Amino acid sequence: MRPGTFSNGLCSRALITAMCAAVSLQAITAERLDRGVVGVRRADGANYISWRLLADDPPSIAFRVYGAAESGESGTLLAELRDKCDFSDPAPGNRQYYRVVPVADGRVLDSTGTTRIDQSAHGYVRIRLQGNYRAQKIGLADLDGDGRLDFIVKQPDFNTDPYQQPGYWKKSEDTYKIEAYKHDGTFLWRYDMGWAIEEGIWYSPIVAYDLDGDGKAEVFCKGGEGDPREPTGHVKSGPEFLVVLDGPTGRVKQRLPWPSRDGFKDYNYYSRNLLGIAYLDGQNPHLIVERGTYTIIKLEAYGPDLKLKWRWEASGDCASYRGQGMHGMHAADVDGDGRDEVVIGAAVIDDDGRPLWNTRFGHPDVCYVADIDPIRPGLEIFYGIEPRHNSNAVCLVEARTGRLIWGNPERTVHVHGQGMVGDIIASEPGMECYAGEAKGGTNYWLYTAAGKLIGHINLGDLSPKAVYWHEGSTKVYVVGQRVFVWPSREIGRIEGRVIGIADCIGDWREEIITALEGEIRIYTTTTPAAFRRVCLMQDRLYRNDVAVQTMGYFYPPQLGKPLR
Repeated sequence: MRPGTFSNGLCSRALITAMCAAVSLQAITAERLDRGVVGVRRADGANYISWRLLADDPPSIAFRVYGAAESGESGTLLAELRDKCDFSDPAPGNRQYYRVVPVADGRVLDSTGTTRIDQSAHGYVRIRLQGNYRAQKIGLADLDGDGRLDFIVKQPDFNTDPYQQPGYWKKSEDTYKIEAYKHDGTFLWRYDMGWAIEEGIWYSPIVAYDLDGDGKAEVFCKGGEGDPREPTGHVKSGPEFLVVLDGPTGRVKQRLPWPSRDGFKDYNYYSRNLLGIAYLDGQNPHLIVERGTYTIIKLEAYGPDLKLKWRWEASGDCASYRGQGMHGMHAADVDGDGRDEVVIGAAVIDDDGRPLWNTRFGHPDVCYVADIDPIRPGLEIFYGIEPRHNSNAVCLVEARTGRLIWGNPERTVHVHGQGMVGDIIASEPGMECYAGEAKGGTNYWLYTAAGKLIGHINLGDLSPKAVYWHEGSTKVYVVGQRVFVWPSREIGRIEGRVIGIADCIGDWREEIITALEGEIRIYTTTTPAAFRRVCLMQDRLYRNDVAVQTMGYFYPPQLGKPLR
């Protein structure tokens, strides 16, 4: 199968309508999750257990916690909790197995969730890899339909950039492998992406998601054939595919054409590829395939049956959309119609494949979609625009229209990295917004949601990561291997490079996932919560953001509805 050559997309409704494939499907149910029970050893010797509250749980739900010394024992009832989803066992003795039983009106609601405490790991769960390598990316999805999130690992941790200047592109040393592990670390399968895919994040996008609604996620990636490398190591020719892998087995289920290289100026521009998930009809997940960032941008949308729904291109009447791409992708209902739009960067494409709005600010390195300012209706987007600007390169815009809400008045040289959004300062309403410069620039900005400049403050990195970790709604932030609370007070350390943040186990607080040689660590908080809240993974914007952590830059996930 060879990919087709697609014609230039125009912005007329008639043309897009003519290109859309008719899809008639019943609504697919939301992702099924189990209780996600996790137990870890605290530094003070206590055992700490937490679990999920689900969106369809009745308000009267309570949780009974049992502890036992041996697997299979019914155990001793330790607590019945109605206001939170975590429990500390301060004097566990020989107890290392715990059960959590949800009840309402005296009736058990679902099967028991269990966990075992690993006495050798304080505050984290360990996944052993199949070799002494370090993971580059990690995905979370239920591959076998048991309601538990499994792990999709891309390795090795080697990266090359298509930019043809010294220090960026380098010849690939190996081929990327995609590996799948069950939630308990059991190895499932390995898929070799082959020499047609160079070892860089822009060549090798991956997304894992249950698109067809059978309860088992598929793994989607870019693929090619054979070894089309030139003597230099560049891949500039050969067929390109969207490859669909079966979740439980890793076998290739289907191959579809990838958007072509046609129309791009050169290798640097056509080598940038992305994948994402969007609920374009408000009910069913769709797959978004993207090629291009700095010049032409091509999008293709596939329905749950993997039939092409629409395609769009930044050319013709849409030429002003060229160069507005980011190094990732967001999908969110920005206009309140119940359907997701595709945020490609400094511009947004509507759910039907028509352009919605375009700031014409240029390529953003920093781009987050969230309810950043809770005082304002709807969602906002925080940008850090990379190209030089006389003003407003660090700014907040209205997600519905792209209208500027506030921006920094200063000249910028090169806003770089992923920046940060997160409620790290309890006394300020909403989320704080952070960005900084590199490569010729030396400035940093920390703003409140309302646009008040807190200061030109360097938080220690261009891409700190805000995390729900404490007992309430204020976040901590991670810089390297150090965990801080505002203002810059270190409260702990982790090991490894952060490759994922998600509420993947336990209660509503987030886990910090790190890569070390030969293992993945899932750090989970051991701080007792002040309240209980539905699992964050059941917020659609948040789940979409988690899905794209396996490709492009790593932008920590954001909520469509903030914690209250």
